[in-house]
Formats: sequence, C-alpha cells, structure tokens
Amino acid sequence: MKTKLGLIIVDAQNDCVLPGNPVTINGAYEQIPVIKKLLNFFREKHLDVFHIIREYRESGADVELVNIEKFNKNKYYVAGTKKCEIVEELTPIKGELCVVKQRFSSFMQTELDMLLRRKQINTLVVCGAQYPNCIRTTIYDAVSLDYTVINITDATFAQTEEVAVSNIRDLKNIGITCIPLDDFFNEWSSKL
Repeated sequence: MKTKLGLIIVDAQNDCVLPGNPVTINGAYEQIPVIKKLLNFFREKHLDVFHIIREYRESGADVELVNIEKFNKNKYYVAGTKKCEIVEELTPIKGELCVVKQRFSSFMQTELDMLLRRKQINTLVVCGAQYPNCIRTTIYDAVSLDYTVINITDATFAQTEEVAVSNIRDLKNIGITCIPLDDFFNEWSSKL
C-alpha cells in the first residue's frame, strides 16, 4: 500500500500556548515556529492537515471528571472564546480540516478516523500539545487503529524536558518513529 501522510496538529491553541493563560505549557510558544515550518511543508506538498481543537462548554458539562475542579476554578478551552482559538501563526487555511474534541485523544468520539480513512491517509505526522496527555493518547489510539505514526519531537510540547524524554522513550518502545523536524525533512522531502 502506498504511504499517504496526514499532519495532525493537536491543541495548538492560545489557552495552552500563549504565556499567562490557565493551562499554558512552559516553552510552548517558542516551539510554534517549528510547527509552522512543518505546516508549511505539508501545504507546499499539498498534503492533508488536520487541526485538532479542544473545546468545552462554558458550563463545564463536557469536561472530563479529572479536570472539572481545575476547569471550574479558571475556565479554559471555552468554545467561542479567543483563548480557545488556534494560535495566529497556525491559522487553518481553506481545505484544512478542524476536528473538535473534549477528551485527551483526538480520536475519542470525533470524526477524525472517518476523515483520515476517507482521504486514504495511513501515516500520521503528529505534533502539538502535549506529552503525556493528548499527544500520547492520540498516538496510542492511532496505533490501535492501525495507522503508522511519526512524532515530531521538537514540535511537541511538554511541561518539562524530563516529561518529554520519558514519553518519547515510551513511544519509541511501542514502535513509533520519534524524530526532530530536520530528520523528518531529510527523510521525506525527496519521497513526496
């Protein structure tokens, strides 16, 4: 079967990327230029891009039980707010699909799997926010659904370097290709 790539950018939203928001990830904004380079590569090659957006109702009715107390103290990812939007540098363009989720995994109770299969995408390039939660669950679900997965390590956020290293090790141990952007470019630029 021919390899067909799709880019999955998980939760690159103002709430977790821009400094000073309730769930800001340390150093996330500094990684946006790396994601932008990856996004531009997919756009130049006319490959499919999927922006995953975490959204909750303002009431908190759809927030995970493990996060409801935190959400009630300082609401975040509230649908329709500026803080819930994708960071300006990564704003989707015509033809790029946005998938809304309320849980860690980009696949749980979303149409992502159906959209990928409709487009015959079998290899996912995953980046965004964050190890270990949304990135890890998205990748594990992708593997369970028989996708090949490439994680771009320097385009994926984590609260600490230790958290990133630990998660990358675990992902590699289940057969995930975890590489920095330059290695991805070196391998795939001539193949596409």
